[in-house]
Amino acid sequence: MGYFRHNYYGVIMNTFRLAAAWFFVLIFSLTGHAKVMPVEFDSGRNRLIAYMLSHQLPAQHFSHKSLDDISQAAFDLYLRQLDPRKRFLLQEDVEQLKGFTDRIDDELRRGRVILPDTGTKLFNKRVEEVKTMTDHLLDKDFDPDRKDSLELDPKKIEYARTKAELEDRWRRTLKMQTLETYLDLLEQENKKTDGTGKDETEINKAGQYLDGDFNKILWTKSLNKVKDRNRLYLERLLKETRQEHYNRFFDTIARAFDPHTNYMAPTSKQDFDIHMSGSLEGIGALLREDEGQIKVVRVIPGSAAERQGELQAEDIILSVSEKNQDPIDISDMRIREAVSYIRGPKGTEVILTVQKPDSSKKAIPIVRDVVQIEETYVKSEILEDQNGNTIGYIKIPSFYRDFAAKEGKQKARNVTRDMVTELHKLKEKKIQGLVLDLRNNGGGSLADAVDISGLFLPGGPVVQVKNSQGDIKILEDSDKNVFYGGPVIVLVNKFSASASEILAAALQDYDRALVIGGDHTHGKGTVQSLVDMNRNLPILHRKKYDDLGALKVTIQKFYRINGESTQYKGVHPDITLPTVLDYLKSGEKYQDYSLPWDTVDKVPYEQWNQAPLDMDAAKRLTEKWIESNEEFKKISKRTEKGKERSELTRVDVFLEGIKKDHMELADLVDDDRKIQHMENTSIDQEPHQNKKKPLIDQLKDDPYVQLSIHLLSELTLAKKDHQVTLE
Repeated sequence: MGYFRHNYYGVIMNTFRLAAAWFFVLIFSLTGHAKVMPVEFDSGRNRLIAYMLSHQLPAQHFSHKSLDDISQAAFDLYLRQLDPRKRFLLQEDVEQLKGFTDRIDDELRRGRVILPDTGTKLFNKRVEEVKTMTDHLLDKDFDPDRKDSLELDPKKIEYARTKAELEDRWRRTLKMQTLETYLDLLEQENKKTDGTGKDETEINKAGQYLDGDFNKILWTKSLNKVKDRNRLYLERLLKETRQEHYNRFFDTIARAFDPHTNYMAPTSKQDFDIHMSGSLEGIGALLREDEGQIKVVRVIPGSAAERQGELQAEDIILSVSEKNQDPIDISDMRIREAVSYIRGPKGTEVILTVQKPDSSKKAIPIVRDVVQIEETYVKSEILEDQNGNTIGYIKIPSFYRDFAAKEGKQKARNVTRDMVTELHKLKEKKIQGLVLDLRNNGGGSLADAVDISGLFLPGGPVVQVKNSQGDIKILEDSDKNVFYGGPVIVLVNKFSASASEILAAALQDYDRALVIGGDHTHGKGTVQSLVDMNRNLPILHRKKYDDLGALKVTIQKFYRINGESTQYKGVHPDITLPTVLDYLKSGEKYQDYSLPWDTVDKVPYEQWNQAPLDMDAAKRLTEKWIESNEEFKKISKRTEKGKERSELTRVDVFLEGIKKDHMELADLVDDDRKIQHMENTSIDQEPHQNKKKPLIDQLKDDPYVQLSIHLLSELTLAKKDHQVTLE
């Protein structure tokens, strides 16, 4: 069993280090790696890749889908990556390309792919037409007061049927860009003359930069900025190579199987080789290209972005600037180019302008830095309830293993060993309850998820793992000893994933802990394996062709001991709490073509019977606490506003309408500054410093931790016979 568990650890950790979708990029500068040159187009090489995809994906993927099953999904994904915002292709182009839908499987099997070339030619033709169109529109100028509107959600609009319709779509788009640029320039002018020393939020809220007559000089400057920006954007699109178009097509084939199955071109493999052979410098965020925008997937523990505290998952990065330099618009860039502007050496400041899920915008200054390894490790604190009783708190940022010993300079560390150390410290302090924080924990080593579960259980099954052949392995806690037997509350949120969900689910199934948080965790219940496409090739092919790239393939699926999968649905907390991101559609069930939730047979296990926390009493206490707690009132109010904003995807495109929108968004940003700590972030430090508040200070302001302390106090600590002993 030990070998089996550590074999799974290797699969997961290697996947983390080396493999992810081509559109996922960890924003660090990697030193100590050889430069990977772009692969020149070779029709024979692409035929071989197509042929290998047609055989390896159906054979190795967990679902064993056939190419016939995924052709429609592959075409939809291909079309969306080609023209994600429906700004170029006409409906007649789409109809022409649809003719390839039923031929994708046959073309792949034969190794003769036509769709990428046809799509590229149509697309480039329309880009050339749009270049002429946009120059004409910007030369004509716009009436800033004409009442127009624009739908920003591409899912809610169709492809333009005529060139005239497409031109009107671009007119509205360019007008909105010009109005936004104009107001930004007006705000900058106001800051130069304001002299009050107020920060951006205060100025926006006061509406100072919106006052005054229309400034024709700034309007002309705005038109020129928009013209330059779009010219560069369209030129970038036309410079994309034929091979880049093929690489993205191959990736859509893989993603049609599920969101975590991907084709990685050689350059993408380089992006994900994040072994500690060099220094990791940068902001520390995992990004993806989503509907033509650059979106934050995860902020890395211990990174500059995490310490700064304002960048969060689901933020869309709109522009990037170095300190005291003009911003560069990356909203329409491919991710590889966008990353080149975000990366940079340690000690330099980069300013990211992001759009939050509620459409509010924020400029976030981050001083690039190396990951502070200590910040990625398990950490603990001693807390007290209102009666002076001691409560332990443990934060697990990720399920790491051997993370800091890649070069033999330090003793190997893993999350289980560190967890035991911190628990031992807390037990020496005679804690009478424990808060285990798994919020924003994206997962890691499966072996450690099992071992940490065992610290709280008297032996027994923890998780079931099913492979593509249908075989199920049960991973167990083989140690009958319970390292900590006191009451436990587990905190989770929408960004708790994978190994975090396994730990939370196991403690929930055994009735060993009370799980509280948002309405669901992320829902990633699958395991991926990296397949080097160059391996096992005949020597003749290896000599003839350049690197073929790699496949990341979903090969296994997790199931709880109660038989339910953690995939898709995630873990539903015992007590659901309001969060500012309740309206956000984030998680596996919102991913395209994610594997479904299903069940297997339940395995025998005995629930914890040593004074489990009273669920009904906990719910009553929570409801009363939330009703009277000012922080949760603010969170509920902010969530309601955010939900309303997120549903307003059609925006005004005239000066007064955008002014009003700016004022409303400024109010939202102001609210965020007051309550953002609820997700265990630190925002009260100076924005230009990469320095977090001490953990103990964060916890004092964290309403979720404070509620947990209240529940432990009321449910267990008032009863002497439930107090925890050291043994």
